[in-house]
Amino acid sequence: MRLLIAASSLLFLAAPGTAGEQHKDKVPAATPAGEPVDCLRLTDIRDTKVRDDRTIDFITNGRKVYRNTLDSACPQLGFEQRFAHKTSTNDLCSLDTITVLVSPGLSRGATCGLGKFQPVTLDGAR
Repeated sequence: MRLLIAASSLLFLAAPGTAGEQHKDKVPAATPAGEPVDCLRLTDIRDTKVRDDRTIDFITNGRKVYRNTLDSACPQLGFEQRFAHKTSTNDLCSLDTITVLVSPGLSRGATCGLGKFQPVTLDGAR
């Protein structure tokens, strides 16, 4: 994940996976590991893994995984596996939206709402 700072807003991108990862049909099974939270601090997010059009795993500096299941499917998110987010705060929250970045040139695709961040333990640690 890359962090870009622009005029009091933060924009972050979920880096696309390898070609083999992009064609996975399944979201790795996960077991809840606590109560869902509304927000994650942007400085705590180390990496993101887009699993499909509706599921993003956020990995924090402590290697804790928070699964975010979007309220509805976000077109092209699973295929492109990258998104942008702008905020003037230091948090990414369930009330925020993401915008899919579409190739070529990283043009903007669908904008979709996030859900709560559920701490999980991934089964098989992928």
